[in-house]
Amino acid sequence: MYQFLSRVSNKYFKNHHHTLFKVFFNISPMYRRSTGKIISVTKDLSRIEIKIPLSYKNKNYVGTIFGGSLFSATDPIYMVQLIQLLGRDYVVWDKSSSVKFKRPANSDAFAVFEFTEEEITQLKTDIKEEKELALVKMVYLKSKEGKIFCEIEKTIYVADKAYYKEKRKKRSNS
Repeated sequence: MYQFLSRVSNKYFKNHHHTLFKVFFNISPMYRRSTGKIISVTKDLSRIEIKIPLSYKNKNYVGTIFGGSLFSATDPIYMVQLIQLLGRDYVVWDKSSSVKFKRPANSDAFAVFEFTEEEITQLKTDIKEEKELALVKMVYLKSKEGKIFCEIEKTIYVADKAYYKEKRKKRSNS
């Protein structure tokens, strides 16, 4: 369903795709449950900002943001963002994540997810040569003042779609 909505918005609402991306993400049940909210998306989707407000919905036993909320609000962003940035000729999957908690999240938390034009160009070049790779990106959840609550390392699998299909076909025939 999400991919269908994305394709429709890309096709018919090209100039407002970033706005629809934000709206669809924020109203989707899978993301709403994380208590995170996308607050800003650049027109080209290269930069996405989220906020995780400290509220009764995500407070833990000691009154800070539950670690699961911090993680789940960040979990899908890089993968979905990269799918949009690379286009339909690539396969993108979250492969692994690790979370390092630095201090209790005792106020609203914010994070920025960003890909530069150079990163995307290099990624496409590397995939053309290697056919698949594991991309590692960091994201930091911070207070409004910049204090780091936690850092999350995301490993994202990216492959040429034709290569990926052939690889899966070979596996199923073995």
